[in-house]
Amino acid sequence: MIAEIIINSNVKNLNKTFDYIIPVEFEEKIAIGSRTLVPFGNKKELEEGFVVGIKETSEYMSKLKPIAKVEEKLYLSQEKIELAKWMANKYFCNISDCIKLMLPPGTTTKVLSNRINDKMQNFVYLTKDLDEIEQDIENKKIKSDKQIRALKFLMENSNNEILSTDLQMFADVTNAVLKSLEKKGYIDVLEKEVERNPFIHKVIKQSQNLTLTDEQENAFEKINASLQFNEYDEFLLFGVTGSGKTEIYIQLIEEALKLGKDSIMLVPEISLTPQTVDRFLSRFGEEKIAVLHSKLSVGERYDQWKKIERGDAKIVIGARSAIFAPVQNIGLIIIDEEHDESYKSEMSPRYNAKEIASYLGEKNNVPVVFGSATPDMSTYYKAINGKMELIELTKRANNASLPDVEIVDLRSELATGNKTMISQKLHEEIEENLKNKKQTILFLNRRGFSTFIMCRDCGYTAKCKNCNITLTYHIKENKLKCHYCGYETNALTICPECGSKNIRYFGTGTQKLEEQVKSLFPQASTIRMDIDTVTKKNSHEDILNRFKNDRIDILIGTQMVVKGHDFPNVTLVGVIAADSSLNIDDYRAHERTFQTLTQVAGRAGRGKDKGEVIIQTYNPDTFCIQYAQKQDYKLFYDTEIHLRKQLRYPPFCDIILIGISSKSQKELETIANKIYEDLKEKIKTEKLQILLYKPVPAPIDRIKNKFRWRIIVKCKIDEKIINSISDTMDKINSQNKNNKNDTRIIVDVNPTNML
Repeated sequence: MIAEIIINSNVKNLNKTFDYIIPVEFEEKIAIGSRTLVPFGNKKELEEGFVVGIKETSEYMSKLKPIAKVEEKLYLSQEKIELAKWMANKYFCNISDCIKLMLPPGTTTKVLSNRINDKMQNFVYLTKDLDEIEQDIENKKIKSDKQIRALKFLMENSNNEILSTDLQMFADVTNAVLKSLEKKGYIDVLEKEVERNPFIHKVIKQSQNLTLTDEQENAFEKINASLQFNEYDEFLLFGVTGSGKTEIYIQLIEEALKLGKDSIMLVPEISLTPQTVDRFLSRFGEEKIAVLHSKLSVGERYDQWKKIERGDAKIVIGARSAIFAPVQNIGLIIIDEEHDESYKSEMSPRYNAKEIASYLGEKNNVPVVFGSATPDMSTYYKAINGKMELIELTKRANNASLPDVEIVDLRSELATGNKTMISQKLHEEIEENLKNKKQTILFLNRRGFSTFIMCRDCGYTAKCKNCNITLTYHIKENKLKCHYCGYETNALTICPECGSKNIRYFGTGTQKLEEQVKSLFPQASTIRMDIDTVTKKNSHEDILNRFKNDRIDILIGTQMVVKGHDFPNVTLVGVIAADSSLNIDDYRAHERTFQTLTQVAGRAGRGKDKGEVIIQTYNPDTFCIQYAQKQDYKLFYDTEIHLRKQLRYPPFCDIILIGISSKSQKELETIANKIYEDLKEKIKTEKLQILLYKPVPAPIDRIKNKFRWRIIVKCKIDEKIINSISDTMDKINSQNKNNKNDTRIIVDVNPTNML
């Protein structure tokens, strides 16, 4: 018997199957999806691979090597292998990259060992910058394979605390390897107390189902019919903010449980997950629920994954990657806040979790529910054109009215001499709220203190040394930071170009807003929530709990405070700079602005008291801001869809972005032009229905010392176009396999980030 095996590698040339002999002793153990260790090429170490096919014979019989080991405890179902193949084709990536998404967290190395679970355990932290470590590996400063493996694992999980025992198990290294890395100054090892259960600190009271309104009942019945009859249907649950979509989800999941079915519920933001999980825990209890998101440690995610795999967890709640959870008997898939761009991965594989959900729904004959108050335009277009069923919720669940929204023209504020970030109207409303002991949310989609620093004498602007982007000033550390590569340097007092001391801080960030709020309202308690304040484990949940339970007066935040949170005592929301998302090089700028403003407005007045929203802007007449004031999605959609049709943007086409990056600008331009010419020729010879644009520098044309160009393709994507672009990529990658300038090519289908 012969096994067709995909080698676990991101090298493009290895994105194909290799034949191996199945030794007699493995014939009973092996199946499609089995994880194997095999000899490959001239390497001494065995390579990891997955069986994607089994056949009787091979045309290369005389040259074939036998499989060395079959891992019985770790394998993928045939359905997961088929999904990986489908994804690799659709998203222009390696099958092995897709397979990794479907493995238990941390188990992408060659050996699994027993786990240790003491209370006091050692945690490992990197002490050097990621780029510096990458450089040291590249320059052979670190030669040990095991040390490299440990460092790469730490780099891949650098946002999380890593247990020493987890690192040893998942990276297959010994404690001696860690001691050597610690001695060389790459890591620190610190002892801390640890608990594996992500729910360990939660105290949740049992709750009962709420009585559904007529609109909610109608929505529930329509979706439940598909659930009961095992039918694949797609639904767009289009409900105003506070209309009770989550209660419908909970009662649908309860129906799935009665049928013995599992459910997956995706939520977009890490900051949204705790509140969602709390509601589900109170209704279903801890035993039935598993949660998966990146703020959990690798060990916690591994344990949750195994809980699902054993069939103990019947409800999976998590961010994007939870769609790959090993549920045993899927019955329902829900994507909450479906418009959120975090459902699209910006790293390979560049998949869209909503498309994976639709694929799984169709394969398993189960309903897929997309929920939002501000749906993605492509989703709404499908719904009103009959490609999915549209269900509307037009009223808030507790009969509360939508908040009043007022627009403040910041040009008038400047004319009257107000140079603070808080307009006179917003100032008055905050004062009133404080007097009435009500809470306020202030939203600003920029973190840091100032957006950029400039010399007023010569015009010098402080930029990142690795990226063509201005540095952001962070007042607490008195540092200038790059939000793309992590580079930081001390704040400037003297211009390095002309020696002038006339340095000015321009723009606004959440830190600066917090400082001004404390100055204007010294009697108010404030709390800030942005990427800089939620770096520690559970910090996002702690901030939200403190705001809610300690009745803190003012919450200042970025996107994290916009979606899904339910604070009954919040009666005022202030949007500090509504224009920030308008000034980006992206065809969805108006859509994102409308969605953000409507979502943040939806945080106000969710309790008994009427809500008030103040939107501050320099562009009060822009249609997306006007329609956000009215909270009228349909009016916005009707205007925007006409513009999209005229300019041939999604949903009227697909956009494929081919990105090329390199340390050498000359090599970059050469490769970009080769891709362009090859595709141009294919359009003629294969009669492809494609709009091909010439290669140009990306809007941010240098990141991490690599130049960046892009080619835009507009088309209605189909198998023929996928094959043609794949053929071009294979040809160029093959010609470029010996590149010394770290030149990379990515293909992104309908990207969320056009920068």
